[in-house]
Amino acid sequence: MLFQKCSKEQQGRFFVSYSNQERGGRMNAQTKLTKRNRIYFLMALLLWILSTGCGKTREEQSISIEAELQGGNGENQERGSEYEEFLTGSRLELEYAREFTVDFCQNDCKLITLSDGSRFLVVPESAEAFQNLPEDIAVLKQPISQIYLAASAVMDMFCALDALDHLRLSGTKEEDWYIGQAKEAMVQGRLLYAGKYNAPDYELILSEGCQLAIENTMLDHAPEVREKLEGFGIPVLVDHSSRETNPLGRIEWIKLYGILTGREEEAQAAFQAQKEAISQVSSGKEVKKTVAFFYITSNGAVNVRKPSDYIPKMIELAGGQYVFQSLGEEGEGSSSSVNLQVEEFYAAARDADILIYNSAVGGEVGRIDDLLEMCGVLKDFKAVQKGNVWCTKKEMYQKSMAVGDITMDFYKILTEEEDREPTLQYLFPVKQER
Repeated sequence: MLFQKCSKEQQGRFFVSYSNQERGGRMNAQTKLTKRNRIYFLMALLLWILSTGCGKTREEQSISIEAELQGGNGENQERGSEYEEFLTGSRLELEYAREFTVDFCQNDCKLITLSDGSRFLVVPESAEAFQNLPEDIAVLKQPISQIYLAASAVMDMFCALDALDHLRLSGTKEEDWYIGQAKEAMVQGRLLYAGKYNAPDYELILSEGCQLAIENTMLDHAPEVREKLEGFGIPVLVDHSSRETNPLGRIEWIKLYGILTGREEEAQAAFQAQKEAISQVSSGKEVKKTVAFFYITSNGAVNVRKPSDYIPKMIELAGGQYVFQSLGEEGEGSSSSVNLQVEEFYAAARDADILIYNSAVGGEVGRIDDLLEMCGVLKDFKAVQKGNVWCTKKEMYQKSMAVGDITMDFYKILTEEEDREPTLQYLFPVKQER
């Protein structure tokens, strides 16, 4: 894919040149390149390609439109004048989200910019796209449909917008969906399984006329998939909502999907409802109980969320105190979790009032004995001895629009009397054997 962003004319010249060098029988034996000379030739060729701009990183290519309007980055003023009316100067007001922005443009177009530098121009059905846009801007002409959704947490937002009809392809199998509308759509054939994020069914994706791929940040581990999809002319939008440090910032991504689907009012209403739900929980009393949120990995380490992650923030909104406050400053690294050795976990969480086991990776745990089989030292933990251990339900991570309800669940286990089992939606108690 090294030559993908070169012009077709450049690509053609390169392949002809290279082909001539390799085509046996058409060159005199005395003029054939030696192995060393061939290496020199390839190195020189690589330098030429880089000098034409094909080696630029995504960040270098994702310069701001404002700079381009001023003729910055080496662009001449004539090109900048083509965009002088592009932006209106106003931007979508976001209260909590920090991983994307939306600039309002002429002709009711909207420019979405993600924290990774990706840019998407959403063009209404009745409007014309701007000419001579920067190459890094992907144009999305509404209505945007036949979407390949590999980010499972985004499904709940599409359901909240009543926009499931914009989706056609799923990166999650029918049996792995815990959202009723998604499962039903797959049963009825309205939504087709098109492979996981790291192994998509390209043939099916192309045959269905996919207009957009929505991925999660796991795509960072499979960059070749992004290259291939974009090589087929399919824009790739990576959802960074999981990297929002504020739970409401995660929910606010529904405004982005409201723009894509033309349901901006519905998005605002859904966001406001969750904002009010969380405000009711956070206005309650501070209970000051300590909480550890974790799971045991396949190699025996303990995975915990960094304090800047949205889960610990929800625990704090519910009145609890997250025990792993010393794991790193906000914004340190891109990962929202970290693996600890058992000794480190023991030192930090032994005296925690409440343990919450994260079922997202290893599955649900219903008995204390099952937990002790994975990590025997847990028997010494205060929460285990007092029977204050809980587990998340598997569907919790697909319910991105249930942040208010999940925070309420945290509040209930923090405030209810120990001999009463509260009614919960996304948590259940891990029980001792009788």
